[in-house]
Amino acid sequence: MEKMVDHSFHTLLDAKPGERVLDIGCGLGNHLILLNRLGLNISGLDASPLAIEQARQRLGHACDLRVGPAEDLPYDDNEFDLAIMVHTLEFLNDPLEAIKEAARVARRGIFIGILNGFSLACFSNKFKGIFRDSPFNQAKYYNLLQIKYLLSATLGNVPIQWVCSQNWPSYYGRLGNLLTDSKKMQHCPFGHYLGLYAPLHPRVTTLLHPLRIKLKKAPQSLVNGISRDKADLGA
Repeated sequence: MEKMVDHSFHTLLDAKPGERVLDIGCGLGNHLILLNRLGLNISGLDASPLAIEQARQRLGHACDLRVGPAEDLPYDDNEFDLAIMVHTLEFLNDPLEAIKEAARVARRGIFIGILNGFSLACFSNKFKGIFRDSPFNQAKYYNLLQIKYLLSATLGNVPIQWVCSQNWPSYYGRLGNLLTDSKKMQHCPFGHYLGLYAPLHPRVTTLLHPLRIKLKKAPQSLVNGISRDKADLGA
């Protein structure tokens, strides 16, 4: 799974070294490590204090880690260049509010990674969950159309990019890598994992340009003229 996530980061993020990225629902920090390898300035947030503590032990001072809900992020507007949520929306009661918050704190774009609700692996996980406990028993699985709807409902008509990856068995070897890199396979909506990237609309900024035309001397105002006339009459 981490290999598929890493592949989607490289394909979609167009990450530039030094950019600030927030991993919302960072868990134990697996994806923060992948982002750190891209040269990004990493920060992470998770609702679980235990997960944050374990992530802090793994990452040390290389990452700013905080405890908090995805639906109410303790960060300023546009504090980050990118916000990512990998296997996060599946466990939230209000995914739309989480995407709104991600859009608030990110300047350039939002990345979402999910287990594909249209995949055979998803149906397999659901079936296995009948017989054994798993964290994904409580998950809500999404498909490509549903995530696109959530992003559009929050961000408007933005050009959403996406890739889909399949978890090929190890005995596929080089063939599995070739299939993963195939553009046709990357845009097959039935793969195991979906990664989506949505750019954010640019904020309106004001540029101050120097005035290159000399202003003529302003004529005397009517009010001042009347006041002066009254003063002369009084004299």
